[in-house]
Order: sequence, then structure tokens, then C-alpha cells
Amino acid sequence: MYLAHFGFREPPFGLTPDTSFFFACTGYQEALNTLLIAARNGEGFIKITGEVGYGKTLLCRKFLTLLNQGQKPTTLIGTQNLTAEELATPAKPRFVTAYIPNPYLEPRSLLLALAEEFRVPLEKDTDQHMLLKGLTLALLKFAGNGQRALLCLDEAQAMPLESLEVLRLLTNLETEKRKLLQVVLFGQPELDERLRHHSIRQLRQRISFQYELKGLQRDELDRYLRHRVSIAGFKGETLFTKKAVAKLHRITAGTPRLINIVAHKALMVAFGEGQTEVSAAHIAIAAADTPEVRRDWLPWIMVSTSAAVLIALSLVVWSMLR
Repeated sequence: MYLAHFGFREPPFGLTPDTSFFFACTGYQEALNTLLIAARNGEGFIKITGEVGYGKTLLCRKFLTLLNQGQKPTTLIGTQNLTAEELATPAKPRFVTAYIPNPYLEPRSLLLALAEEFRVPLEKDTDQHMLLKGLTLALLKFAGNGQRALLCLDEAQAMPLESLEVLRLLTNLETEKRKLLQVVLFGQPELDERLRHHSIRQLRQRISFQYELKGLQRDELDRYLRHRVSIAGFKGETLFTKKAVAKLHRITAGTPRLINIVAHKALMVAFGEGQTEVSAAHIAIAAADTPEVRRDWLPWIMVSTSAAVLIALSLVVWSMLR
């Protein structure tokens, strides 16, 4: 609706994890470095945690995209200490990857999903023993072809303990040189609580690399907004005033998903008013209609105003201008 008004080719603040919009701020680049180095070193378990809306799924997809592209880790000021040898080592291994977005599966269902991802041929009604055998043969075949098998599990905090134990048993499989299967766990902070359970202490000990995602810093938010509107096709310098950026960071605490939701609504409000710049007032109106943002700073009259009504008015204006 506001694309032509601001000169966009596509919406800049969509909620779908689109890797073309990936923003390599310090924290996300550190996490990506950790993933790439750990995977190429052949580590068994890798763990990435972060609060709801911090961009774990987008990070996962970016990681899988880069894994076989030969990209070396990027050094940034403040990133984790990377040795000269790690940065100089070329990315030789080729990976066969599997991605399971919803691992709330009992052990046999998890094995079936993994077999499907790795394209393991199975007979109908295969029992768990044959499932494990088929997966083992497939992993050995990958290793024989000079490939590495890697599994990414999103929302890993939802996994049953029994399924986590099955994963550990799979990572026991190894050649003389390396593990046959590497596993990357992406999850909310509740994943750490689950991993503290006594019954899976062996898995916890095998997590060799880990990283905790944080929200965007104030200075990063300004660059994040500029980056996304530029990718979407905006030709100017910026769409958001300094006060708008400050208010947006204050109410979202730097959470990317909330930033995208409020920024999208603020663009709608600015469009409805015929403005070419997003102000702090536009952010406030958008925030009043977004339940998860911090609301203690909002004036009572702004909270009582329905931003949904103002957005509806912007739609009316848009339809009149068509």
C-alpha cells in the first residue's frame, strides 16, 4: 500500500525470515562466525540461544546458505577471538544439511523426519532399529564421499528429553577422524533449562560451541533501519528521524521482530498523513496498537487512541489516491 509512496520494491519490514535482509551487526556476525567455524571444525553439538523475536530462524537460514559457499568468518571489532589459522583456513568441507523447524517429535518421528531430510530410502512401517540402521548407512556414505552431515533444529527448547537423547546417540557415530553427524540447536533460553536435566548430562557435555543472541543496540538500530529500507529499494539516506529511532529502540528493547512490526505500522501512519519521513509521533501511534512493546512511557491519551483506526484511515487515503 505504501510501496510507491516511499519508493520501495517490496515491504522492508516483513516478518518472514528473508536472508536478503540479513543485517550483520556485531552480535549476529559473531554468532555466524561461531557457527561457521564450529561446523567446519567438525564439532558434534553447537548451541545458539536467544529470546523470542531475536532472529534465530533468520540466522539459521543465513548459516545454511553460507555453509557451502566457501565464505570465511568475518572479523569485527568486539567479535569473539578468532585465530589467524581459523581465518586463513579455506572452507573445504562440503555439507549435506537437514533442517527441522519444529522438533516437538517423539524419537521415532524425529528419526523419520531426519531420514526424509537426508533422503534415506525406507520401507513402509520401518521399525526404529531399521531407521537407525538406514540413517547410519547414509551417514557413512556421506563421509565416504567426503561430505559432512549437519542437522539444524529450530525451536529446540520444545524437544522431548527422549528425542534429545536419540540425537546424542546418533552423534556417537564417527570415523577415525570425525563425527558422522553434527547438530546445531537453535532455541529460546528455556533450552538451557532443559539441557540442565540430569538425564541428558552427556549431551550437555558435548556442546563445544555456543552463543547467546542479544537485541540490537541503539546505534545498530539506526543502521538496521537504513539497511532494510535500502534493500527494499529506498534511494534516500534514511526514513526515520533520530527521535523516531530513539523511541523505537526504547519501546522494543532492540528486539528485531518488534522493531519490524512497529516500523511497518509507523510507515502506514506516515503514508496516511502524506508524510515522507517517520517521526517519533508516528512510532508512538504504531506502538499504541502493538501489545508487546514497553508501554509505561506512553501518554495515557496515546494509549487510549486506537492506532488501528488511524491505519484504517491511511488505507482510505491510499484507495483515494489510486
